Amino acid sequence: MTPPVALTIAGSDSSGGAGVQADLKTFAALRVFGASAITALTAQNTTGVRDVHPVPVAHVVAQVEAVLDDLDVRAVKTGMLATAEVVRAVAALADRLPHLVVDPVMVASSGARLLEVDAERAYVDALLPRAAVVTPNLHEAQVLLGATITTLEEQRQAARALGELGPRAVLVKGGHAVDGAGDEAVDVLWDGDHLLELRAPRVAGSNDHGTGCSLASAIAAGLARGDGLVDAVAAAKAYVARALAGGAHWRLGRGHGPLDHFGWSS
Repeated sequence: MTPPVALTIAGSDSSGGAGVQADLKTFAALRVFGASAITALTAQNTTGVRDVHPVPVAHVVAQVEAVLDDLDVRAVKTGMLATAEVVRAVAALADRLPHLVVDPVMVASSGARLLEVDAERAYVDALLPRAAVVTPNLHEAQVLLGATITTLEEQRQAARALGELGPRAVLVKGGHAVDGAGDEAVDVLWDGDHLLELRAPRVAGSNDHGTGCSLASAIAAGLARGDGLVDAVAAAKAYVARALAGGAHWRLGRGHGPLDHFGWSS
């Protein structure tokens, strides 16, 4: 059978662990054909980001349109968009972007900024209202809301507050521990009517480079296959948990290593 198609609009990671590279690996692992539009070239490895070179907005749009004009894209995931101009350009294309999963990548795990400061406003004003689901981690949720999130109850409140900005659903990820979560990684999903907590044991280890990219891409893959939102999110969380556990003892690089996207360690 012809596989469904998903498109990632994101930055490239030269070390292969995050960004477009992680997205395409995730799509492939979940039996979805992946297409890509690259928004920025980064020089990075497991220890940090050394340089970022944004792609001109006209070329980002040209990449997206070339894919949409030819392939039957069933879901779209955005990652690092880098500039306010690219954020607004993607928002302007949103009517052509089915099941738009927005991962608001702002800062790398190393602390390097991956988004211009003025682009944060563009996310709130232009892109989030067009999203099927937005998947911020706790830090990104704090930036978008101008709030502090230190407890599970504040994480729940953040999911509802982000929902008021216009996306059809919000998943506030709990990869960074909050008070009340215990030894579990708790993701909070708000669909506008119901709040759902997805829990999994926290995987020990530092090999978590590309976790957020992979989760958002796995959600997009599920939506591309025709899964409902809750099923797509639950399956994506389970996939990332397996990938984290599989790569936990790898020795790839001297910093935060990548995930086991293909189950090589199982």
